Amino acid sequence: MSADAARPVRVLTVAGSDSGGGAGIQADLKTMLALGTHGMSVIAAVTAQNSLGVHGAWELPVEAVRAQYRSVVDDIGVQAVKTGMLASPELVECVAELLAGTDAPVVVDPVGVSKHGDALLAASALDAVRTKLLPTATVATPNLDEVAQLTGVRVESESEMRRAAAAVLAFGPQWVVIKGGHLGSGGSVTGTEISDAGAGGSVPRGPGSGSAEAVDLLTDGTEEHWLRAPRHDNRHTHGTGCTLASAIAAQLAKGQSVPEAVRAAKEYVTGAIAAGFALGDGIGPVDHGWRFRAVGADSPARP
Repeated sequence: MSADAARPVRVLTVAGSDSGGGAGIQADLKTMLALGTHGMSVIAAVTAQNSLGVHGAWELPVEAVRAQYRSVVDDIGVQAVKTGMLASPELVECVAELLAGTDAPVVVDPVGVSKHGDALLAASALDAVRTKLLPTATVATPNLDEVAQLTGVRVESESEMRRAAAAVLAFGPQWVVIKGGHLGSGGSVTGTEISDAGAGGSVPRGPGSGSAEAVDLLTDGTEEHWLRAPRHDNRHTHGTGCTLASAIAAQLAKGQSVPEAVRAAKEYVTGAIAAGFALGDGIGPVDHGWRFRAVGADSPARP
């Protein structure tokens, strides 16, 4: 076996550090490991964070971010890149420039606020996300709050999700996942069932549609994939967005198509949310290692 053939699939995250271990760089690396890939990191910001919220955040200098990125990409190489918290317009522009020169799929999670409602992106950075970062994305994964931040489109129903997707796609990503988990409920959810329709087709409806069901829309403006699943009654969902984006990146790095990667990522996140656990006095994290625990210590986990 050649040295290249023996190398693991390599995925890079460019994001912020979560000292509580539930989101950010820590969630990304756990997800990448759980899905059978080698995770690498560029830390763009450091947060003081726990189950109760974000208590401080400090962005790293642009030079430090660029040096980390070049060190990894130029020597080790990457097969997919995921971005998360980038905090400032200078960091967004720096990372966008680096991504534009990297031949690998890119998943952009346009992180705006934390699970607790703490701002993680300066208002002045929104234009750089729109004009510099989103055009580099193979897949963008905004939630409804981030859609509103970026486009001004406020989604109150499934029928408005196409308009939101079109507004995000206008900034240049190849695909977008509009995460509709908050529609009809403040709870956290995920979807695993995918049905397809043409761009002009009707919105597929499943049994139990409404507040008891989560629906996400994956589209490139032509293909549509509607992802549905029941809501999980579990408040411990810290890191859901980071985990989904990292899981998509890991599957893309393994050679899957975008719809295949999103399907597999959602299946993984579904289990992670269902197994989310209490940690501290606030909102606990999803369980990134749920598959390892599900199969037992003596059996290999399915990537």
